[in-house]
Order: sequence, then structure tokens, then C-alpha cells
Amino acid sequence: MKDGKTVWLPCHRDQISGLPDGLSYACWDGSGPLPGDPAAVRFLVGPPEPGAEHVLGPVLRRMRSLEVLQLLGSGHEHMLPLLDEMPAGTRLANGRGVHRETTAERRETTAERAVTLLLALCRGLDRFPARQAEGVRRPEFRSSLYGKRVLVIGYGAVGASVAARLGPFRCEAVLVARTARTTPAGRVHGVADLPALLPTADAVVVCAPLTDRTRGMFDADALELLKDGALLVHVARGEPVDTAALVRQVRAGRLRVALDVTDPEPLPSGHPLRRLPGALVTPHVAAFTDVFPSMDTDFLRSQLTRFARGEALDNVVLTTTGAGTGERAA
Repeated sequence: MKDGKTVWLPCHRDQISGLPDGLSYACWDGSGPLPGDPAAVRFLVGPPEPGAEHVLGPVLRRMRSLEVLQLLGSGHEHMLPLLDEMPAGTRLANGRGVHRETTAERRETTAERAVTLLLALCRGLDRFPARQAEGVRRPEFRSSLYGKRVLVIGYGAVGASVAARLGPFRCEAVLVARTARTTPAGRVHGVADLPALLPTADAVVVCAPLTDRTRGMFDADALELLKDGALLVHVARGEPVDTAALVRQVRAGRLRVALDVTDPEPLPSGHPLRRLPGALVTPHVAAFTDVFPSMDTDFLRSQLTRFARGEALDNVVLTTTGAGTGERAA
């Protein structure tokens, strides 16, 4: 017998086995139509992608019965401006200590996205939807990914997976990390080698973590080193790439880019990258797939079981008191 408590998950219920009975479940991943009346939602699991606060704001103000907002990331500061959108007494919980930044699932799906975007640029798939909408059929000659020289910037877990996926295309994957070294996969160049490497690249895939050293790494000077017609795919954090400089290069027709992340994020309405030919922008969804991370699954199962039983929840960071404030958890 349902007790009327509605839960919205960012995945389908059948992706999390063992969820407690007595709750009503619906799937809402932050996109598409709402699966029901927001006023009935008691427990909301926020969409896992960065920038979710921009999606949640308009929905939270309609959730008049909300008891719990569960975040899957370890941070919660980005949600503080939205406290006044939640009813007094709403508990805000995060995934601290549960969710590693890079799980096997996220690594693989991010690498998959990077190569998908690279293929889309090579084969012109960013251009055909607009022509289809206009009813225009215009075949054209496009390049292939096969045999291209691709710089993989950031040779961590994601970078290694990107390089492995380039193998079947017979690409020459040139690996770049903070410091030069030799690995079982071959030579890894240091960042100091970039000025010599960039002019030789057909494509660049940026998957380096954001640090003080990588912030602004691809500034106007670095982008200018890339040869005409080079491709740039970005799936890390927005700040390593100078957005204004990138716009100039794309507008001039020198570079074509596919960005799953931007700086700022999201891009303001009317930003040039939203409409420039040669720019393909996706809303930070590289790791946002039906392959739901197993650690998140385990955590949500436990958290929802506690909620159904009326027990104390894990990782509650504050409880809202109204008027945009919250009491910090002890």
C-alpha cells in the first residue's frame, strides 16, 4: 500500500534493485517533461551533472511538500542560493564519502562521449540537423577520424580510456600529462612539450583535471598554434579553455570544436557558441547515461530505506528554516 510519498530519481527505478516498497517512484533526470506534479514530491534526487542548480531552481519552488533534496556529489555550496525555494524543514543531503569523482562507469562513459564528439566533428554531424530541419539535402565530402593524430590532454583514467578507444581507428594518440614519463601504454609528454605538439595535431581532446596549472591552458596563444581545420573536444572542466579566444578561432573558421563543458557554465542565452557554425555544445552530460554508478546505487538504496522507515538520513548537511536560510547539521 502506497503511503503517498513520491520520490523522483534521476534514473529508472529498475536500475536500482532493492528499493523500499511503500514509496511512489518516478524518473526525472533534469531534462524533458516533468513526470508528475512537483507539489507531491517528498524526496528529490538532484540530477547528477554539474550546473544542476540551474535546472532545479524553477522546479524546487513548486515542490511545496519536499522533505529531502539528495545530491549525488560531495559538495552542496552551489545549492545555497536556492534555499529559499525549498519549504522550511527540507533536509539537504550530499554524497560525501560515497561518491568518488571518477568511478569506472563515469570514466568509460566520459571517454565514450569524447570520441563520439570527435567523430561527430569529423563527419559533419553537427551540421546536418539544421539542414534536415530546413528540408535541405546537401551531401558533402567530410574527413575521417581514421589515421588522425590526436593529442589527449590529461593522461589519467579518462585520458587512458580515450586513447584506448582511438586504437581501432588507427589514430596516433599522443599522450600529454603534467610531467613526462614512460608508461606501459607508451610515452607520455609533459605539458612543457605542448608548444611543439599543438601544430602537429589534427585534433585535441581535453580531459585534464582543473588545477591552477591547467586553468587557462588553452589561451589565445595556445589555440593559435593549432593548424587550420584542427578539431578540439573538451570533456573536463570549462576553465582550461579561454572561451573568448575560442569564439574568435571558431568564428574565423580556423577551428571546429565540440564542448561538453564551457566557461561559464551554462553559457548565457545568446552566447556566440550556441549558434556559431563549427561549434557543437552539449550540456555537460558526458557521464550522464543509463550506466548509473554502482556506488550511487548502493547509497540511494540505503538512504531511501532510511527515509521510508522514518530513520535519520546519512550526510544531511543542513535543514532549511525558511527565508533562504538553513541550520547546519552537527
